Amino acid sequence: MVADLSGGIPVEREFVVAEKPDDGIRDAVNVWIEEENGLFAMRVGVEAVGAQWDRHELWLDIAFADGRLWSRRGAGEPHSPYDAQGRPSVRGTGPVRFECAEPFRRWTAAFDGPVARTSAQEILDNPDFAETAWSKVAFTVDMEMAAIPWEPGTILPEAAEALGGKQGDYMSPRYEQLFRCSGTLVIDGEERAFRGNGLRIRRTGFRAFAGFWGHCWQSAVFPDGRAFGFNSYPVREGEPPSYSEGWIIEDGVRTGARPVVIPWLRRLVTGGEDVSCVLETVDGRRVKIAGRTFANTRSRGGHVLPPDWPKDWPIVQQAHAVYTWDGKRATGMIERSSKPSVMEL
Repeated sequence: MVADLSGGIPVEREFVVAEKPDDGIRDAVNVWIEEENGLFAMRVGVEAVGAQWDRHELWLDIAFADGRLWSRRGAGEPHSPYDAQGRPSVRGTGPVRFECAEPFRRWTAAFDGPVARTSAQEILDNPDFAETAWSKVAFTVDMEMAAIPWEPGTILPEAAEALGGKQGDYMSPRYEQLFRCSGTLVIDGEERAFRGNGLRIRRTGFRAFAGFWGHCWQSAVFPDGRAFGFNSYPVREGEPPSYSEGWIIEDGVRTGARPVVIPWLRRLVTGGEDVSCVLETVDGRRVKIAGRTFANTRSRGGHVLPPDWPKDWPIVQQAHAVYTWDGKRATGMIERSSKPSVMEL
């Protein structure tokens, strides 16, 4: 076992903001989870926003490869941020709770409450669907971190420069850490134990979306310990260089990489989409990772936007994929967004 999984990030950043911050500040815990056999996946997160500190936001999607989808958005009463030892290690609201059991090594998640039943196809056809059918859902997840965290802007100098300007506002100060997990999921009394892979994101700070134009974000950890990840914004003609940064891990060593083949979002489908990518490491090697989605959803609300928002605002798709690297297979995440004007809708 690696002695230090912090990657040099101060341990204090693992703990949540306990008291109400300034209105522009967000404190969030989000995780992506993919069952290792590729049958189902989920994304769950809690956002504590300074301006609405007494009602933390909840995001949950549980997607199956056969197209079934359970989805919930809303806000709930915050949980106490303090654990039994008095540490601010809990971020929870309403039916969901995250807890840092051991910084950079082990986190837990739990949920118990109603979730709306829908399907991946319905979300595509009607992104503002009415929540009329509900299921009783409960899950527990135990997450063991599997790699050192990635803090965007710390690997490539050109990435640090891009995030030092306006582009840095789109993701806010954050880091991401891959993990392996086990848990139990119960939907309407039907229980399944599972093992899987995932990605945990800790964000604390200012975040703004005005001017955002799209992205592609992928990552996974493989059974032999290899891993990859990247995030890129599309190039814009006549504009400053867009943020783009990646990395691979081999034999426990992380190497910076530049994404050179990127599967930008160009259409909306419910699964089975080729999302293969190629990364070029800083030492000149090209790493090809094949990928195909097994569960595609998109953020609730899709392109149904408030009247005062730009009409060409990016559509966000959150999906889960099976990746293959030199014959090794793993499940992982992919999130993409593109403006409708560049998509086939």
